Amino acid sequence: MNSIEIRTLSANAQTLAMLTDLLVGTVAAGGSVSFMHPLAPEAASLFWERSLAAAARGERVVLGAWDGEVLAGTVTLLLDCPPNQPHRAEIAKLMTSVGHRGRGIGTRLMRDAEQIAVERGRTLLVLDTATEDGASSLYEKLGFTLAGEIPDYALKPHGGLTGTLIYWKRIGLA
Repeated sequence: MNSIEIRTLSANAQTLAMLTDLLVGTVAAGGSVSFMHPLAPEAASLFWERSLAAAARGERVVLGAWDGEVLAGTVTLLLDCPPNQPHRAEIAKLMTSVGHRGRGIGTRLMRDAEQIAVERGRTLLVLDTATEDGASSLYEKLGFTLAGEIPDYALKPHGGLTGTLIYWKRIGLA
């Protein structure tokens, strides 16, 4: 686990290709991250191009977990909130490659995202995760509080409806 390095990602061809593969693989494995299976690589690449462009504008931070030269996971910290919510940030698209799961990478990504949110003056993090096969146990272990569940919120990648669980966490308060 010591070989994993967390870094902020920026747009380049190699990183974009690895993010694309990670997203396609996550969806194929049933990950509920806003896309349906089969996910065309072109659609995944376009998503990441737009996400990294938003990061370049300061609207978000995209973190990557690197195992040597391999992108093992990612998480996005959304910072572009409405004017009445400058204290809030949102966690999105936490993904760990199938071959790297169970090694604490998701925890490391979440902790780094939280630290960046604190450094950016945020005091509240929010996120949602699928009711079925989501990461609720990870988020609860990291101190997030369940606000509630919305049933039939989204389609699962392979079809059928799933609810979503909404979580929040106060951060950076002395």
